[in-house]
Amino acid sequence: METYVILRRGGWRTADDLRDAAERSTAEGDRMPGEVRWIRSYVTAETDGRVGTVCIYQASSPEAIRRHASAADLPVDEIVKVADTVIVRPDPATVAA
Repeated sequence: METYVILRRGGWRTADDLRDAAERSTAEGDRMPGEVRWIRSYVTAETDGRVGTVCIYQASSPEAIRRHASAADLPVDEIVKVADTVIVRPDPATVAA
């Protein structure tokens, strides 16, 4: 599997909507072992008050990511294959919203 960044701009009105989407994503991912693996997401605060995400996934292909997103009713604005990873510092501790 390859590593991909998935950009989902302003996909949800509220953090609760995003939590519901995360549950659907997890359930659909469990149905696609070997094709899609969710690694982590960063939640973005969009200028219009909505929330979006930048997601890191491992997947067999961009098409597998799109199938997963469709089944979980998730937006996909862009999928970019990761060429390499450079870790300067670990991710900071999560801050409660």
